[in-house]
Amino acid sequence: MAVSTKTKTKKVVRGSLRRLGVDLVWWQPQSSPEAALVKMLSQHRIDTVLDVGANEGQYALLVRELGFRGRIISFEPLATAYQGLQRSAAKDPLWTIAPRMAIGCRNGQTSINVASNSVSSSVLPILGNLERAAPDVSYVGSEVVPITRLDCAASELLSDAQNIFLKVDVQGYELEVLQGAAELLPRIVGAQLELSFVPLYEGQTLFHSLIDFMIHRGFSIWGIMPGLVDNSSGRLLQTDVIFFRQ
Repeated sequence: MAVSTKTKTKKVVRGSLRRLGVDLVWWQPQSSPEAALVKMLSQHRIDTVLDVGANEGQYALLVRELGFRGRIISFEPLATAYQGLQRSAAKDPLWTIAPRMAIGCRNGQTSINVASNSVSSSVLPILGNLERAAPDVSYVGSEVVPITRLDCAASELLSDAQNIFLKVDVQGYELEVLQGAAELLPRIVGAQLELSFVPLYEGQTLFHSLIDFMIHRGFSIWGIMPGLVDNSSGRLLQTDVIFFRQ
């Protein structure tokens, strides 16, 4: 079969970039996993996204770029990331930034370990599996922050919400967030959880246990988005799983 000139050009360009240590991926936004997520949000008529572990708003900005037009409510505990989050949401009237806090299974205070890349920060200590997969990531400090159950933190913000989607990216603290949302979960239509196959943080609950947790509460898996890979072994360590009610 003849190869088109366009295909040959792509191969030449990609080959040249790889020799420089750079890979070229042809971006097809309408068929990307992220675009599939936004289609799911539309299919289930999601009008509100709870963005727990927002960092500087990367997730919210992505779903906005891909077409989600509903309300977003973001939670972030770290001071520097929180400032970036406020800047990201400044011109979006449907994007609410909750007061700075961590989300967990209790109300009070907690200490968060601040990672060198910010996004790997966690209440939990880092383990060797993560250090080997991401040797440039380390804890560089800590911050004492308020911690609140999502049932308490989100209740007043959801008075008009009909179909709620919960995104949780909290570096090993997912079960605690879900336990602190026991009263809210019956109202949740869908969720996206970052889940680990092997322990990356001390004391975290792993993939299969959290899958069971969600299934027993009436959810089924709609999508899986590959995440962190250990480049030395090729093993997938972490993935995002998307759930919707059956």
